[in-house]
Amino acid sequence: MDQPTAPAATMPATPPESPLAMPVQDFGAPPRQAFPRLRNDWRVWMARLVAFGGTAAIAVVGFLQMLQTFGVNPTPMQWALLALFVPTFAWVGFSFCGVLAGLFAPRLTTPEEPNHARVAVVMPIYHEDAAKSIGLLTALAREIEREGMADRTEIFVLSDSRDPVIAVNETMVIDAARKMSPLPIWYRRRITNEDRKTGNISDFIRRWGGRYDQMVVLDADSIMTGATIRALSARMNADPRLALIQTMPILVGGETIFARLTQFAGRVYGPMIARGVSAWSGNTGNFWGHNAIIRLSAFAESCGLPRLPGRPPFGGTILSHDFVEAAALCRAGWKVRLDHDLRGSFEGCPPTLLDMAVRERRWAQGNLQHSRLFGMRGARAITLAHFTIGILGFLMSPLWLALILVGLVLSATVLLSTPEYFPTAYQLFPDWPVFDARRMFWLFVVSMALLLLPKLIATFRAWSRPLARNSGGPVRIFASAMFEILLSALIAPVQMLIQTRQIYEILRGRDSGWNAQVRAGSMPDWNVVIARHWVHVLLGIGTLIVLAQFSPAQLIWLSPILAGLILSPVTSRYSASPVFGRWARMRGLLVTPEERDPPAVLSEAGAVFRAMPRPLKGAAGLLKLAGDGDMIERHIALLPANPPLPEDKRLNRITAGAKIAHARTRTEALNYLTRDETDALVSDPDLLRQWSLLPS
Repeated sequence: MDQPTAPAATMPATPPESPLAMPVQDFGAPPRQAFPRLRNDWRVWMARLVAFGGTAAIAVVGFLQMLQTFGVNPTPMQWALLALFVPTFAWVGFSFCGVLAGLFAPRLTTPEEPNHARVAVVMPIYHEDAAKSIGLLTALAREIEREGMADRTEIFVLSDSRDPVIAVNETMVIDAARKMSPLPIWYRRRITNEDRKTGNISDFIRRWGGRYDQMVVLDADSIMTGATIRALSARMNADPRLALIQTMPILVGGETIFARLTQFAGRVYGPMIARGVSAWSGNTGNFWGHNAIIRLSAFAESCGLPRLPGRPPFGGTILSHDFVEAAALCRAGWKVRLDHDLRGSFEGCPPTLLDMAVRERRWAQGNLQHSRLFGMRGARAITLAHFTIGILGFLMSPLWLALILVGLVLSATVLLSTPEYFPTAYQLFPDWPVFDARRMFWLFVVSMALLLLPKLIATFRAWSRPLARNSGGPVRIFASAMFEILLSALIAPVQMLIQTRQIYEILRGRDSGWNAQVRAGSMPDWNVVIARHWVHVLLGIGTLIVLAQFSPAQLIWLSPILAGLILSPVTSRYSASPVFGRWARMRGLLVTPEERDPPAVLSEAGAVFRAMPRPLKGAAGLLKLAGDGDMIERHIALLPANPPLPEDKRLNRITAGAKIAHARTRTEALNYLTRDETDALVSDPDLLRQWSLLPS
């Protein structure tokens, strides 16, 4: 790989183009097989027997036991309850069986043979805090140099930002990062945003993919250590059939109670869950969109995604593209693997419940889109299992809600109606109502055991590992786990209703759109949480009043759900508080090893971030740019030279130029310009220089 020798200030924005063909796939046609069909070893089949066979057995047992609860002649409402109970009971059982499948997880190693693969570390960004995201990359560049990979690794920032001020901030940060980085940092901002993240990555591959052998994909708030990237590159280089290795990212940087809760759960329970997924996936694993290494030739050959026919939310650009890309690789005979043993992979987490809901809205739509892809020719059975699990992860919320409602209707029917003991004439013996409350109680106990056992096993497992020493010891880990279970129980009913509403909106045809993700939230005002949760509170209070009047005994079973709904504004607001997050950390609750002993790459990224230029804000920031000729030239150096423009972009450039020509000052010109015209201004060297010559 040619290394640039020019100073950072005079380096071009991007390297010379090295195109790599990436044809759009036809999923209705047989795939072009790169290799013969993969065969899995006995360990994978045993893991699948445990995960899926165990789930099927649990579903059958649940069905038979519930059927006996209702007797030989269930009513229509009892049949409805049975139809809803079995999939929800099986879903809880799958989480338990998936953990047991981890007993058959492979033992993975990193080969030490020579490796000369050329690596691109790629980070797509869209309206992000550029200093934080590129600070992570700069720290990673230094680690990669220490790992001896500087001669074959480059970093590529792929911007899809449309905000002109953010675009200027990105170039200022890139300019500063280039002066600190021992590796080349390239920067490209797309003119248009077709196909969102998939289009962003595809544009990179089609223009520069031939320059590299492997591509490490990061999210804007994720990072990997240099040692982990070296290990991933070596593992991929040693197996010419291996197309993608997914790591299990560890959540870091959480400050609010909600973020710390998610972070702790992922750190303690996540590794065990990942072992199970790795075991039953085998070489037909899944892709989570980031913190993975990809063989570029395989990805380009197999993963040019088509647009789905029809309008969003089910048609158009594939949102959850990562699952589909893994499926496309597997159907072509490539290996896709989850390497559960690597710990140097990190990402941020949503700071609040409301921010998580915004992300889940897009994920819900993306996963439901996968229902359009079950007819993919050549798809592996386990790929369809990944699709199904992703869809059920969101459909379980409306199923759970329907189960609760049917149960309440059944209870109301029993309480408000008089049993008919002799439904037919001349009947000698009465038909006694049948309901085995004891059996129902034990089904509930088993459900709770299946739900909580994986968490308790993971907690006890953590006691015997370095995790315990670096997280405050066994007592604090256990206390944190109990706190996590309690708070998750309060949050779960609210998430159930939020996800149910999301599914309803998607089925009605409402598209999620494309918004920047919130990385660092703040505690919402009372008016915000009340506006979002008042329906939940009314539903909880209304149900409480009805049950207290007609069936007080049921309050025992439904109290966690009702408490979660009634307290939802309080839980939502105060779980978003950094103050309570700090309070928990000071008392050793929800502490992870990465907090007590931060990874070097994260510590260095913090130092780099503090050295980055402060972001410009709004029109005042652009005016500051206009008054600094050196800053303008550094920004211009990172603009593409004479890019081809679509008609609307050319028109914006023309109208922006006309308005600048008739303005008397820079401020007046900015006031005249629309947002699209301001974007044209910061994207065109001639317009920038023309505007900067106006009086301030």
